Amino acid sequence: MRSFFLLVIALLVGQFSFAQDAAPAADHSGFVQLNTGLSYRMLEPNQDLRKVNILAHALADGELGTRSLYIGASLIAIADFQSANVDSKFGWLMRHPTASNQIGDQVSEAVLHSAQLSLTAPITSWLAAYMEVLYDPEQSFGAGTITALGRNQLQLRKGYILLGDLNKFPIYLALGKMDAPFGQTNSVSPFTSSTMWHAFGGLGYGAMATFDKAGFKVSVMAVQGGAQFRALNAPVEGTDVPSRLNNFVADANYTAQIAGKAALKVGVSYVKGSGYCQDWPVTHFSPCEDTNPATAFYGDLTVVDRVELKGSFATTMEVWPGTHNPNAPLDEFDASKVTSLDIGGKFTINPNGKIIYALSGEFSNFIAGAAGSPWERQNQIVVGLSGLVNHSSRLFLEFFRAGGYVPLNFLSGGNFEDPGMTHSDHDSNTIGLVVGGILTL
Repeated sequence: MRSFFLLVIALLVGQFSFAQDAAPAADHSGFVQLNTGLSYRMLEPNQDLRKVNILAHALADGELGTRSLYIGASLIAIADFQSANVDSKFGWLMRHPTASNQIGDQVSEAVLHSAQLSLTAPITSWLAAYMEVLYDPEQSFGAGTITALGRNQLQLRKGYILLGDLNKFPIYLALGKMDAPFGQTNSVSPFTSSTMWHAFGGLGYGAMATFDKAGFKVSVMAVQGGAQFRALNAPVEGTDVPSRLNNFVADANYTAQIAGKAALKVGVSYVKGSGYCQDWPVTHFSPCEDTNPATAFYGDLTVVDRVELKGSFATTMEVWPGTHNPNAPLDEFDASKVTSLDIGGKFTINPNGKIIYALSGEFSNFIAGAAGSPWERQNQIVVGLSGLVNHSSRLFLEFFRAGGYVPLNFLSGGNFEDPGMTHSDHDSNTIGLVVGGILTL
């Protein structure tokens, strides 16, 4: 604990001990290149998740030289302390919530949370390739503790070909593995992802087309079916085999400039097959009888690069069958739709400073069950302080509170000898502090 609070103090007084030069100008000489600012925007995990759009605009703005290979790397290290009112039920979603990694009613750690490596290859002004490798034992679904081999693997998290030049035509295409353009799943918090992202942030194989002009962005994505992709589940003849393009995502948003000082964005999204369609008992990545579509509505207001206010709401269009346990005494709770709400704000203290400081606060939730059920909801509140160094690395301090404990796997029971039991807990509460850094090359 003493070491943890020393790290907290070091972050708070960091403005007296860090120095920063202006961001270096782009240099396109040589085959192997670095573009630290772009690498940061592509690899940072939670604040701007429309990564294909970022890359398309970087090409159009001349940030990347053609016939070059851009290498990026990012590392996230954290120290955190958590306390829960129920043994081994910690609701903070930035760690894989299993009893094999979280014992008792208190947890403290100092870990390498994740590491990423990216390669960007602009072939011409209208053709580029992107790939991203991720190492994340803290959030891996492998078995065992965070030291187990099964949780210490590398994965190609994203990889796609981008085709299009926004300077010549307002449509670009992407083909490969990428984030689904559904809703507003980003966060104003410096590190912790919103519950909205955990609930509806999709990732899968697919083909996407985007119209981008005069403030309008319209994206449509055909997604490979099956149940193995994140938050995207469309059965293929009742199986989880991803052998057909039978899922679909669409998003439309408009950004209006207001008096030259503010920008207001509003948007709406639809996905044909969300992740909430399994029968009881619910297990990860299992096939469904049918799809469960979802919609999302969102808005974002930014004022003179200092204030950002955001809000979003997403809901499935049908109930999730697996949220009804047919066994007493839990059979009293009917099946429920899945919804998520996210409200947040960020204030940038010194947008032109050497180290750019920001304060943020965010509430987000995940509603998965009928009122009063153990799996009814999991709420999250995060208050954060961050310092952006060199426009490419972020140091942060967060306080968080999670209300409720609802792991998706067997959320309504089915993993105990007594089928009328569940490990979800409506009354579980977790509070904690986390301090760390996201450093990008």
